[in-house]
Amino acid sequence: MAKKRPNPERQTQPSIPAESALSFLKDSKGATTWSVRDLAETLKISRRDAEQVIAFQEAQGYVKRASSNEWLTSPEGESVSGAKFPRFARESVEQAVASLKERIKQVNKEPKAAFRITHGVAFGDFLLGDRPRVQAADVGIALTQAGQTESDPHSATAAKAERQFLKQLRAKTALLQIHPYAAWMSKRSNVNLL
Repeated sequence: MAKKRPNPERQTQPSIPAESALSFLKDSKGATTWSVRDLAETLKISRRDAEQVIAFQEAQGYVKRASSNEWLTSPEGESVSGAKFPRFARESVEQAVASLKERIKQVNKEPKAAFRITHGVAFGDFLLGDRPRVQAADVGIALTQAGQTESDPHSATAAKAERQFLKQLRAKTALLQIHPYAAWMSKRSNVNLL
C-alpha cells in the first residue's frame, strides 16, 4: 500500500522562520499599507508562501486587511516585531551601515584581533528607497574567536567578550541594532557587510 503524501496546498504554517516574517512587519512601520507582493519581494519568497505568512499573521492579529489587495500592520504586529517610530534620515542610516562595513573589513584584516567576523548583513526599512525617515538598521553578525570555529561551545566569559566586542563594533550609534546572525537574515533583502 502506497503512503499518502501530505498535500502542499493544505499547508497552514508558513515555511519561513517567524523572525523573518516579523522583520517584514518591523519594516512596514511608517507605511500606510502594503501588499502581498511587497512581503514576497522583501523576504524573497514565493507569492504562495507570502499569502501563507499573511494568513498566519492575520490569525495572530498582527495584520489586518485594508482593501482587497492591501494590508496594514496592527499595533500588535508592530509591538511583537519591535517596530519603532521612523526617526532617522535614511541617508544617515546608510552612512552608518557603510561605516560598519569598513570597521568589519579592518577587524578582519587585523591578524591579532580577538574575533573574526564570519557573516554580516544589514537589513530594515532603510533599504526601501521611498522613505525619508527610517528606523535603525538591523545588523546580523556572526563571530568566531581566534582559534575556534563557529560550532565550538561558548563559555560565559567568551559570551561576555563577544558582547563587548559587538558593542565596540557598533561604535555608540543609535543608527544600528546588532543581533546574533541567523541564516534567514541573508535570505531576505539585505546589504552584505563582508
